[in-house]
Amino acid sequence: MKIIYRVLQCTWGLPQTLVGAIYFLLNRDCKHYSYKGAIVTEWKSKSSLSLGMFLFVSDDPFCFYPNQREAYSEEEYSKMLMVHEYGHTIQSLIFGPMYLIAVGLPSIAWSFLPVYVKKRDAEKISYFSAYPERWANHLGERITGDVSIGEPV
Repeated sequence: MKIIYRVLQCTWGLPQTLVGAIYFLLNRDCKHYSYKGAIVTEWKSKSSLSLGMFLFVSDDPFCFYPNQREAYSEEEYSKMLMVHEYGHTIQSLIFGPMYLIAVGLPSIAWSFLPVYVKKRDAEKISYFSAYPERWANHLGERITGDVSIGEPV
């Protein structure tokens, strides 16, 4: 299955996999490992990111969720974050070359545009309520059998 996953990411998911490969090379000094065919990098960023078969997971998984420190170890929470990002890699397989437009742009907008950040904060809306994030949790959990970050699916 890993071979099929990687072949599909390098063909159907080529645009995002190429960008992911560039980010991987830029972060080659970070810790790397494999997870269900994906290449995971623990990078020095507050945010996590998925580009094709490349996952970039924050080296501080509690950065945006400090209240979760009491419920989970750093290793557990980092894995949950990785499962969420893995869900985005499945979206990459579904959308192929349209992934960056169909999932990437809405996800980045929901994450960083001040209008959405203010709305989430003011209305106490979960980051994981937006379709790309909620769906990534669902896909990550369904495919891996592991628990994802965010609301249960």
